[in-house]
Amino acid sequence: MINEKQTDVIIIGGSYAGLAAAMALGRALKNVMIIDSGLPCNRQTPYSHNFLTQDGQTPANISAIARQQVAQYPTVQFLNDLATDAVQTGTGFNIRVASGDSFQAHKLIFATGIRDILPDINGLSDCWGISVLHCPFCHGYEVREAKTGVLGDGDYGLEFSRLIRNWTTDLTLFTNGSATLTPEQYALLQQQHIPVVEKRIRELVQENGYIRHIVFEDGTTAPLTALYTHAPFEQHCPLPEKLGCACTTEGYLITDHTQQTTIPGVFACGDNTTRLRTIANAVSMGTAAGIAVTKSIKN
Repeated sequence: MINEKQTDVIIIGGSYAGLAAAMALGRALKNVMIIDSGLPCNRQTPYSHNFLTQDGQTPANISAIARQQVAQYPTVQFLNDLATDAVQTGTGFNIRVASGDSFQAHKLIFATGIRDILPDINGLSDCWGISVLHCPFCHGYEVREAKTGVLGDGDYGLEFSRLIRNWTTDLTLFTNGSATLTPEQYALLQQQHIPVVEKRIRELVQENGYIRHIVFEDGTTAPLTALYTHAPFEQHCPLPEKLGCACTTEGYLITDHTQQTTIPGVFACGDNTTRLRTIANAVSMGTAAGIAVTKSIKN
């Protein structure tokens, strides 16, 4: 039961960036409330990599340890709920949650991540984060030299295929329909022995999130172990936009070097602000935001 209606900082989003911010604030003796609905975007991902001391751990395990450590600071409290509204007041911000309660804070930190808008291909969403991947630096080593595909076209299809070629020689570019590649781009792919398949995809046949093969609309199939794609996204939480926070043309929240958004007193960190979508980077940005918010609070 949360009794405090007024706090120094409300952090919306209790995954890696939010927990890192809370730890910095808790160690600075600031009163903090973390509001989190418990649905991180990487909840399907079986393992995390490129995070020193935690390489190969499950994201859920990393998050659980982090939450346990943050909870040791008595000025940090947790609320399992969904933030549904945010209003700027004369002294800070009012946050309303789905259960109907509302809370006041002098500063806000949004560590709310993004929501991927996945291609409308049967089976793909079941494989997202498991065998349909967004980042070779996070997952490429585990599927090195496996039968791999890139789902894309044009400049992205070319450049990402050439990047993935570092991890496997068994690579195919799937354009999911007629390609827009130029003759020069075709030639560059051919030089690296990357075939292009322009058939439309009907389905990914998978087992527990692991791809077995692609089924094309013409009924033919192709075996596959891993598929990379770059999905468009939207902000997971609409509240920063409601408060007036500006975004880049790509859709990321704009922040300065202190992680403050274009609205004074509102900070953001993690995947909602950057292309660099790793746990290590989220923790780094969260810590920076926590320190900056501490400095901005006038005692």
